[in-house]
Amino acid sequence: QEEKIFAGKVLRVQVCTMEGAEWLEEVPEDTTVEKLKERCLKHCVPGSLEDPKTLTHHKLIHATSEKVLTDTKTVLEENIQDRDVLLLIKKRAPPPLPKMADVSAEEKRKQEQKAPDKEAILKATANLPSRSADRSVAHHSMRDFQTELRKILVSLIEVAQKLLALNPDAVELFKKANAMLDEDEEDRVDEIALRQLTEMGFPESRAVKALRLNHMSVTQAMEWLIEHADDPSVDAPLPGQTPAEATAEAGASSAEATAGPSSEEGGEEAKDELTEIFKKIRRKREFRPDPRAVIALMEMGFDEKEVVDALRVNNNQQNAACEWLLGDRKPSPEDLDKGIDTNSPLFQAILENPVVQLGLTNPKTLLAFEDMLENPLNSTQWMNDPETGPVMLQISRIFQTLNRT
Repeated sequence: QEEKIFAGKVLRVQVCTMEGAEWLEEVPEDTTVEKLKERCLKHCVPGSLEDPKTLTHHKLIHATSEKVLTDTKTVLEENIQDRDVLLLIKKRAPPPLPKMADVSAEEKRKQEQKAPDKEAILKATANLPSRSADRSVAHHSMRDFQTELRKILVSLIEVAQKLLALNPDAVELFKKANAMLDEDEEDRVDEIALRQLTEMGFPESRAVKALRLNHMSVTQAMEWLIEHADDPSVDAPLPGQTPAEATAEAGASSAEATAGPSSEEGGEEAKDELTEIFKKIRRKREFRPDPRAVIALMEMGFDEKEVVDALRVNNNQQNAACEWLLGDRKPSPEDLDKGIDTNSPLFQAILENPVVQLGLTNPKTLLAFEDMLENPLNSTQWMNDPETGPVMLQISRIFQTLNRT
């Protein structure tokens, strides 16, 4: 009677085999899976337990969860319920080990398909005639184009300023065109993304930094904030970022520069005002290095000023900037401010083009030149602009034409 009182609960489970046999097993919940499997084998394969390996070559699977039951666990531990269905199946035999001959043949086949190394290539091409044009020359030609384009832009900016200064309405035109500079996209922060991060508990200044570093992606910014939570420099301003004092100073000079002349002032004062506007444009279009590239290069041990110079010379391209820092560092940052020879056939051909001539009288073209000069990555934006795109297309065509002759 005591055994009946303290005995475990008896479960009725349905067992099936791959051959289609089905029966009901009554098993106490404290029975191990191995014991249950032994009972099942006795029921469906009489005499099979004479071979001790038969037990290990079979397994029980819970039909609903598709889980293989562990032999050492009890029915209760495997969470088997009354009326559950179990499958008794034979384990698959492990695949036979490959023969040595097959292994050798497979290795030989892989070796035949392997790409040749440098020595094999040099040996196979030793008798071929050498070519003067190679990848390094093509890369050098592309670098020359970028360098020459900067020189062209520097000289065209001077021409455009002189032409626009002759226009009596130049000051008013630049007041309207200059409004574009006051809405710089890089200074904007997605308010919705910022609110999401601040609602999570992140400080606003830190959230703004994270969003700018991660191109306004909330997910990436959140990962960055979590990763740098204990970083002592997490609240430091981004490298190359304009301090608040400089921004305020620029705003003050902007107000002075855009203030219109009084009725008593003559043409000389208007010209001075236009000069101040040109200075303001250059100040607001200062080069802005890619913050991620700056951090990555500074972590390699380079000084921040050297890194900014390298990115400026190489159009914010991190790999090219790294090569510049490790190489002869040519061209230098000072070379970027030099214009092209105004008597050269290239510059004369550019100035004689009617599309370029018309574009130089448009204040927006001057703004585009200034922007591309200091932020080369923005060139795509101006190439697609209906007003400045045709001018840039003509400059590129003229350069390519003369470069081939």
